[in-house]
Order: sequence, then structure tokens, then C-alpha cells
Amino acid sequence: MTIRALLLDDDVDLLRFLQAELTDRGYEVTLARSGDEALALAKRGDPFDVALLDVRMPGPSGLDVCRALSSACPELPVVLMTGFGDMDAAIAALRAGAHDFLTKPFETEALDVVLRRAAEQSERQREVERLRHSSEDGEGFAGILGASAEIRRLSDIVQRISGSDASVLVTGESGSGKELVARAIHSLSKRSRGPFVAINCAAMPDHLLESELFGHERGAFTGARAARVGLLRRAHGGTLFLDEIGDMSLALQPKLLRALQEKLVRPVGSDHEVSFDVRVVAATHRNLQQAVRKGDFRADLFFRLNVISISVPPLRERRDDILLLATRFCEEFAQRDHKQLDGFAPDVAKQLLRHDWPGNVRELRNSIESAVTMARGHLITMDDLPGLLTDQQTEPEEPSDSPGELLPLSEVERRHVLAILDAVGGNKSEAARILGVDRKTLQARLQRYGRT
Repeated sequence: MTIRALLLDDDVDLLRFLQAELTDRGYEVTLARSGDEALALAKRGDPFDVALLDVRMPGPSGLDVCRALSSACPELPVVLMTGFGDMDAAIAALRAGAHDFLTKPFETEALDVVLRRAAEQSERQREVERLRHSSEDGEGFAGILGASAEIRRLSDIVQRISGSDASVLVTGESGSGKELVARAIHSLSKRSRGPFVAINCAAMPDHLLESELFGHERGAFTGARAARVGLLRRAHGGTLFLDEIGDMSLALQPKLLRALQEKLVRPVGSDHEVSFDVRVVAATHRNLQQAVRKGDFRADLFFRLNVISISVPPLRERRDDILLLATRFCEEFAQRDHKQLDGFAPDVAKQLLRHDWPGNVRELRNSIESAVTMARGHLITMDDLPGLLTDQQTEPEEPSDSPGELLPLSEVERRHVLAILDAVGGNKSEAARILGVDRKTLQARLQRYGRT
């Protein structure tokens, strides 16, 4: 990643020295000798990734310029240089909107670390904003937030089936958003003005589930003090969502199948059948085809439900959406708790991208809620994250004495490049920086590997 840096100082010799040092480290450096010049450069068409300003200068101080830049270019992180031991200036710098500060004298290595950290955070924030805007422009849909290729695929399928009344089976891991997909199907369908009625088939025993679905007459069983209309009839004209259908007992499955085939329901304890009109969307985290082969699920009910099949990818397979989702959850819970949060510290963002999220979007949401609750500053830090996120660091593999699989150098390179890309959640700029190549070179290699 080539970092475009704007440097402001009235000391021309220091500016030239820093320009030479940073250029040798791969930066594109632009110099400014006054606050007005720095503001004019920052507002022009070519954006900078970071600005480095001296606090004490004749005319407008670095603090004044920092405040002006924070207002005019809020996406540009500012690093301020302060005199040795001048903590009052350092505190004032942070209050003026600075990302960080350096105390003179400092080593070039320390400057490089601070500037890269600021630029990386700025890049992530711009990516989040891009994803948010793309979602608002339609790449997220019907309550499902995301701009990844997988979300676009889901959007396309849901839109294509919106005019149909065919049954839909939604599959995916727990917490991946199957109910959101079901609600999207309903909201984009011709039944959207009708009710959306949901029930978790794994949440209650058979006799209660049967009563919930089909309804019952007064006195049909102990505790039935009044007649009850079942969910199949409550969803009339709309959509019935049968969550975790794979956990429905074999005894109840034929009753549901008959009701769906005949579009007639007989309440428990009644001699009469009542018609209903619903579209059924079912969901499961189980492999129903495998369950059918084992005899744990009826084949005829499976085929009845599986007219259209939609698979919801786990969060680890759509890492491009992680920071967007995390940011939206952060905003939601910060507003609820009346906290002013500006997002995530750089190491937190990296950890969010690194984690595999076995609990998917539900786990991410719960983790961000916990972090917002624990946060004390303006950024969520590693100390704010739940223990499961910070404890489960990837352990390095033990070196092996055996040579293992012998691969050509080109294959070793391919695997390494793709592993780095996956590790940073598909962020090509970050992957190029780690690999030590420019973005165009990385893009050319990815095209050669069939990844774009």
C-alpha cells in the first residue's frame, strides 16, 4: 500500500529530511509550509491518507489546522508533532481531533508505525463507508445488510422468486440470518401486505407445536380453556415461516404435509376442516437430504418444502461484510446506550476480520453489543471485546521435520497470496502491503488464479 502523506511544518530542513525518509519507505509525500496551503491541498481532488503537522508554527498553529482539517476533511487522519514533555499540547491535539501525536525527537521507525496505523484505520473506515453507501443504494436488501458477492446472489434469488407462491427451503448455519432471508422473501412478494407468522419447530414439544400450528377447540386437552386459532390460519394471505423444520418429529410431519397439500386445517379436538392460503418458507441448519436417507425426515414433506432452495452462507465466507455489519451494530447499540463511539481501534478491526465467527451474524451482533457496553472511550479496544474473541487467537503450527507435500514454486506462491488475502478479509490494499507488491501486481496475480 502506497501511503499518500501531507507534511506541514515551518522548518524546511526537517520537512526535506522527513520527505526523503518517508519516500524511501514507499510514501508519496506532499509538503506544505503554511496552514492555508495544507488546507488547500487537502481539499483538492487527490485525497491524502494521512497528514503530519507540527503543533507550534507562526500564524495558525498545528492545532488550528487540525481542527480545520477535521471539519473540512473528516476522513483524513491527522498526526501532530509536539515538543518533548509537552503533554498539555498532546491532550489538546487529541481534543482537536488528531488521530495520534508524536513527541520530538522521534525515530523514523516510530513515525512510520504511527503514520501507517493512522492510514490503515482511515482506509478501513472508507471501506466501511463505501459498503454502507452501496448497501443503502440497494446492494443490501430487505433488511439484510451487506455488499458482498454472496449477498448480491441472495438478493438476485429473492427478487427472482418474489412473484411466485412456491415453497422455499432456506438452509444455513445457526445465526447466519435465515429468518432475515425469509422476511425478505415475504416483504418483496405479492403477499407483503399479509401477515408474516414465524414459529420455531424445535422450541416446543409435539402436542404444543400441533396446537400452535393447527389450533384447538375449547377442552381439546387439559388446559385448553378457550378455542385457539392456529398459525396456519393466522398467516392466511401471507407467509408462514417454519424455522428449524428439520427438528419436527416424524409423528407430526404427515399432519403438516396433508395440511399443506389440501390447504385445509383441522384444529385439535374439532371435526371440521377450515381452508387457509399461505406461502410456506421453511428453514433448517440440518442437512435434510441426509436426514431423509437416514429415515429421520419424510421424503414427501422434504420435496413439498424444497421447491426452491436457498443457501445462506456463513459469515466467514462473506468477510467483506464483517466490518460493515460490526459498524452498524456499534451505531445501533451506542445510540441505545447513549454513548459517543467513533468505531474500532485498528487491532480490533483486524481481530474482527480474523475471527471465524462460528455463531455467524448472531455471534457478531452479541459480541459488538458486549463491546459497546464495556467501552469507556471513543473507540472500542481489545479490552472491550468478549473473552472468546481475544482468547481464541490462531496458534502457530509446530514446525515439522517431514517435507510434506512437494509443490512447485508457483503453487507455493499462489497459496501464500490467497492465504494472505483471506486473512485480511479480502482487502486487496492490505494484502498488497503485506506481500510487498503494489495493488496492480496483486490484481494481475489474482486474475491469473481465477480470483477477482
